[in-house]
Amino acid sequence: MLEITNSVAVITGGGGGIGLSLARYWVGNGGKVLLADVAEPLLAAAAAGLKDLNGDVRTIVCDVTNENDCSRMADFAIEQFGRINLVAPFAGIIKDGLMVSPDMATGKVTKKMTLNQFQSVMNINLTGVFLTVRECSERMINNNCKGLICLISSTGSLGTAGQINYSSSKAAMSVFPKVITAEFFRRGLAAKIRCVAVAPGYVGTPMVKKVGQAVLGKIIEQVPIGRLIEPEEVASLIGELYRNESLAGEVYFIHGGLRLGSKG
Repeated sequence: MLEITNSVAVITGGGGGIGLSLARYWVGNGGKVLLADVAEPLLAAAAAGLKDLNGDVRTIVCDVTNENDCSRMADFAIEQFGRINLVAPFAGIIKDGLMVSPDMATGKVTKKMTLNQFQSVMNINLTGVFLTVRECSERMINNNCKGLICLISSTGSLGTAGQINYSSSKAAMSVFPKVITAEFFRRGLAAKIRCVAVAPGYVGTPMVKKVGQAVLGKIIEQVPIGRLIEPEEVASLIGELYRNESLAGEVYFIHGGLRLGSKG
């Protein structure tokens, strides 16, 4: 079993949402955190809150789609802490829309998902994860670090209408743990650096909670436990995945028994 105490987590998208919840959980259990985000004001506010918890925290502004930024972030973690034990590439965006949207009256397509809508989501949610994981893995190997790469997939990976961009990126996260584990296994590294993904359902982040009550009610109707998943619950699962060294190469769903469109 691994211990969180004094372990170093690199968290992208750490200015809010699940990333910030994980950072709170990590420092609350005695860990150290490098928090990365593209938005400097969010980073500053997040770091201030973590330091109020007596957390050992560093921050870095990082555009995860930029190769040099990701390399600099990984180097900074080693410079500041001497190691990386948890890689949590949680930076991500959503730009929903139907691939093609026919007009109800005429039946002709009047709107379609733009190339920018598709590519921008893939650039951050997929390419950004690849760059973050590649650069941090290199430093972990070269500095003899032990730990976990934990990716964020989603129940959206199963296919959600209006999210061909987001669902595709999260489906990719579902296969990353298998590929990375196989590659590390070939090089005798799989016992030292594991890879998993967590796939949340509807999580009660500030953004989700701003959705209108009518929409939120319909969402919760699909969740057997009758509520949203709390970000702290996702963070707690990640903590257990980190501790338990037998868990590797898989996707772990956390969705309250979610039934996508059917109560079974």
